[in-house]
Amino acid sequence: MRVAVLGGGVIGVTAAWFLTRAGLQVEVIERQPDVALETSFANAGEISPGYASPWAGPGMPVKAIKWLFQRHAPLVIRPGVDPEMYLWILRMLRNCTAARYDLNKSRMVPIAEYSRDVLRDLRAETGIRYDERMRGTLQLFRTRSQVDGAAGDIAVLARLGVPYEVLDAKGCIAAEPGLADVEGLIAGGLRLPDDETGDCHLFTRRLAALAREQGARIRCGVNIVAVERAGDRIEAVQTDAGRVTADAYVLALGSYSTPVARQLGFGLPVYPVKGYSLTVPVADDSKAPQSTVMDESYKIAITRLGNRIRVGGTAELSGYNNRLHARRRATLELSARSLFPAGGDYSQAEFWSGLRPMTPDGTPFVGPSPLRNLWLNTGHGTLGWTMACGSGRVIADLIAGRTPDIDVRGLALGR
Repeated sequence: MRVAVLGGGVIGVTAAWFLTRAGLQVEVIERQPDVALETSFANAGEISPGYASPWAGPGMPVKAIKWLFQRHAPLVIRPGVDPEMYLWILRMLRNCTAARYDLNKSRMVPIAEYSRDVLRDLRAETGIRYDERMRGTLQLFRTRSQVDGAAGDIAVLARLGVPYEVLDAKGCIAAEPGLADVEGLIAGGLRLPDDETGDCHLFTRRLAALAREQGARIRCGVNIVAVERAGDRIEAVQTDAGRVTADAYVLALGSYSTPVARQLGFGLPVYPVKGYSLTVPVADDSKAPQSTVMDESYKIAITRLGNRIRVGGTAELSGYNNRLHARRRATLELSARSLFPAGGDYSQAEFWSGLRPMTPDGTPFVGPSPLRNLWLNTGHGTLGWTMACGSGRVIADLIAGRTPDIDVRGLALGR
């Protein structure tokens, strides 16, 4: 069977790897000169199954209104004329109930946990290295209300059997010694010891090389011009380098999956939510993070990647653009400097933005589409790196006619 994977980010490349390992003939189409040069390039670097939570929650509408008037808000909305943005917001608001939050989180955590386990197996099998660390995630609370507000998440973690530790300020410093100089800022923390970190861009490039060795064809610098539909099937993909035909197709174009789905005649509620990051050289190892510290006040992840610190966060609804805004940089730097003031050389920071493909309920679409030979692997939002390997394995199993290891009904388009 021939499979064409549309998209060469971490989602597309992991799908290609597992499809190839399943014995299928795989071709990846990527518009950039190399893989993982868009949203997968400089993300927060955390692999955090326990932190897999939807943005849509019972307190989100009130928080969003407050954030509109804050300089360093985690969420930014830039009004425009795009009706898709407002429709996506309305759909997200419908998920802002306690019952929907609990349901959506219960769908997200299993695929994230499974993905981490698949990544561990892949690492053992191939020996792939990508500045990985296995030291957990610390969700850091600056206020007592944040500590109290974590009770709902803790209840879900307990029900799903996800290991966690509730820490006071000294416990947070024991987990991350670089926080010792700012103990007064810490009200408490929630540590997820099974979480990991790693460089998504480095991982994707190296996995692509391994996939090529296994027989996958990964074509970069190739633009998709149109997707041809014949009845309830994809006939071919027109590119600027020729026509591509296959028996099955995987839509893994991130935020750009939505316009392709629209062209094919079905709706896909995935919208770009821009995130930003700083990559900062480590100045003092003893004062820098050792894994990921999630700053709950700003919704910013501060992650150690080798001799660098990756500071990633903010969510900006502004359509399909990658413009860099100085105010977003200031928010990232404020968070990182306040917690690790001597840990990094912030004067040498590299500033970046990427478009996260987000669904209104936070859960990705991994499975069949309305067309018989088109499969979806998109909508992972802020958790693409966390969920990539599990999603790739699920898609490969489904296309190869095997039963996935986990229940994937909650990942379907029609959920």
